[in-house]
Amino acid sequence: MSGIRIFRGPELRAYSDDLHSVYVEAFCAPPWNEGEEKAVEFVGRLVDSVRRPGFTAAIGFAEADVVGFATAWTTLAPFPTDRCYSQAAAGLGPGHTTDWLVGAREVDELAVRPAARGTGLAAALLGAVTADAPDGRTWLLTSVRSGRAMSFYRGQGWTQATHPCPEGQGIAVFLGPHHPARALAPRPL
Repeated sequence: MSGIRIFRGPELRAYSDDLHSVYVEAFCAPPWNEGEEKAVEFVGRLVDSVRRPGFTAAIGFAEADVVGFATAWTTLAPFPTDRCYSQAAAGLGPGHTTDWLVGAREVDELAVRPAARGTGLAAALLGAVTADAPDGRTWLLTSVRSGRAMSFYRGQGWTQATHPCPEGQGIAVFLGPHHPARALAPRPL
């Protein structure tokens, strides 16, 4: 592993092809089973994502090769309703959604090539995009379809704040290890 580089703006787009390739390797296989169109959509979203307040990205390199990345930004009010946001809001309720997520650093994507898994890269990328979050307020959501992702975030000290049916297609909201509301998150029955 050669290292991690942080990006805070449009210079990240110079790596669009590499990010697309990592996304395909990470998310087009089980358990995600996303199609190529989702990878194209992700790269297309970068045009707007890099302009979001608090935008932070980290790319992991092995020599000159991109082997992983993470992207994050500040969640603004009103809380979004596109993509999976409505599931997060329904799981937390309007009060917790506003108090816990709005204004916090949201991890949007974390992807690592299969060959780089188990090397500590994912943890390093996650730490890189959340390290300077104001008051430690970080959050993310992930699908309950991936036991590996759920276990990874728990292992990194993240607290699961919503608990959809584990056999379902739902998403789980996780609060970062330093988020002030982690102790208030409901525990599973």
